Amino acid sequence: MSCELKHVFASLPQMERGVAKVLGGDPKGNNFLYTNGKSVIIRNIENPAIADIYTEHPHQVTVAKYSPSGFYIASADVSGKIRIWDTTQKEHLLKYEYQPFSGIIKDIAWTEDSKRIAVVGEGREKFGAVFLWDSGSSVGEIVGHFKVINSVDIKQTRPYRLITGSDDTTGAFLEGPPFKFKFTLTGHNRFVNCVRFSPDGNRFATASADGQILLYEGKTGEKIGSLGGEKAHDGGIYAVSWSPDSSQLISASGDKTVKLWDVGSGTAVTTFNMGTDVVDQQLGCLWQKDHLLSISLSGNINYLDKNNPDRPLRTIKGHSKSIHSVTVHKSEGKTCIYSGSHDGHISYWDADTGDNDNFLGKGHSNQVNKMVVDEVGQLVSCSMDDTVRFTNLSKNEYSASDVVKMDVQPKYVAVAPGGLTLAVCIEQLVLLKDKKKVFTLDNLDYGPEVGAIHPGGSTVAVGGADGKVHLYTINGNTLKEEGQTLEAKGPITDIAYSNDGAYLAVTDERKVITVFIVADGYSVKNEHYGHHAKIMTIAWSPDNEHFATGGMDMMVIIWTVADADKRIKIQDAHRLYHVSSLSWVDEHTLVTTSHDASVKQWTVKF
Repeated sequence: MSCELKHVFASLPQMERGVAKVLGGDPKGNNFLYTNGKSVIIRNIENPAIADIYTEHPHQVTVAKYSPSGFYIASADVSGKIRIWDTTQKEHLLKYEYQPFSGIIKDIAWTEDSKRIAVVGEGREKFGAVFLWDSGSSVGEIVGHFKVINSVDIKQTRPYRLITGSDDTTGAFLEGPPFKFKFTLTGHNRFVNCVRFSPDGNRFATASADGQILLYEGKTGEKIGSLGGEKAHDGGIYAVSWSPDSSQLISASGDKTVKLWDVGSGTAVTTFNMGTDVVDQQLGCLWQKDHLLSISLSGNINYLDKNNPDRPLRTIKGHSKSIHSVTVHKSEGKTCIYSGSHDGHISYWDADTGDNDNFLGKGHSNQVNKMVVDEVGQLVSCSMDDTVRFTNLSKNEYSASDVVKMDVQPKYVAVAPGGLTLAVCIEQLVLLKDKKKVFTLDNLDYGPEVGAIHPGGSTVAVGGADGKVHLYTINGNTLKEEGQTLEAKGPITDIAYSNDGAYLAVTDERKVITVFIVADGYSVKNEHYGHHAKIMTIAWSPDNEHFATGGMDMMVIIWTVADADKRIKIQDAHRLYHVSSLSWVDEHTLVTTSHDASVKQWTVKF
């Protein structure tokens, strides 16, 4: 019995309005990287479904950059810690860790020999530092600013030069090593968000919230001119990235465009219009080989098309916020994974390729608590926005009419044949038929948490905060309490019937899973122990002989019904966060989601 990771469908970058996002690229041009929460995400540029996640930072990671050799990545966090780690091994072994200053690090630059690193940001005593990568010894001072430094770059040809850009509206030009302040770069009247040398080192550009991109001579720091005359963009500019041959660059702006510039003539060759919504503001960009990438405020990663500037070649979507619910649906030989997150987004993924998209139209406006697919291929989802939604999966579009408003917040939904849906709400049970409320049960003497409908469609089991399972019979369009309760060991956290209806499995806060035999009057089949913290979620395998549970201990355990001692453990399934939801693609493939905003698939061998 074993389990191994099959696919990682990674999170999007975590974005903040008005804050630039640094995209890193590896020197060979194969991968790009960015940060989300405490994770660094490395993705293959040709096939972004191939991803790797580095999770060793204890605090939120702000920036990550490859060394020019390509063998190491330096990543930094809000506490001022920088970790330098190996990219060639799967384990990403830590090489060095330093704390150049206390406070948020916003950008990182390496010298071309991969021996010196500059970091900038907002420290308590200083805003930047330059040091040797293998000893941490200082090789100069980054001075000349009195506010947070947003951006840094080092000329990749000798003699070395270092440039910075700051909230004090200026840049600084330093010579070295050891790096010494030479003079201040003026010309901007608002925050300088990004500074970048051309790959050949002949020029560098500074981009600002004032909409200007200024050009300078790389070796002397002498001003050459600007791109686009007085203004390059109508909005603030958050990032620039040079072409590999140093003749062009792209710029990303809050005016919802990315522009491609011919540096020699100072004119825009192409303007990429990225949309009209606030979430279409462009906060980061990267030119990697032939690929032009930009990041929207929504977190979407856009592959720009020079031949069709109004439509990206592809847009990578997904989640940038924690995922709370997942379910799987097979149709016409294709398996889709549906994931719902804290911000109300529902994404769907091709289980084989990782291709993904979001539903069209306006959906949930708050956390998606639970999702399940009914017999006619509708995704039934409930949310903290007090609604239950029915979405036709053949259309992949939200319907404005197929939404049912609840009196109180629904926490959980379950479905059964015949168009039945059970919504477990705060202190209320609601039975829906064909997308309409037909029965409401309130004034309960317990707090309902989760619910399940027997596949036969006649019995409802509701797990309560009182540690009991309350059984109801469905009579036509009503719920009738049977008077029978089943005892769990503690407040119930999840509940599920096996697909054939033979068993009912119940998880609780006391870390116990109790399996009941339905045909034997719900007698206890066995109890399963093994989690070290509260169990959050349960899902039955299609073979009905196994089920998986995920707990606050970050562990997933796959259990065997016939033998409580026979199990497969996945330690640290999502490393930083507990598993929030589980679903099975088939009896040998398990899907897990977590607050790290990623979806993982595991191959299970019994």
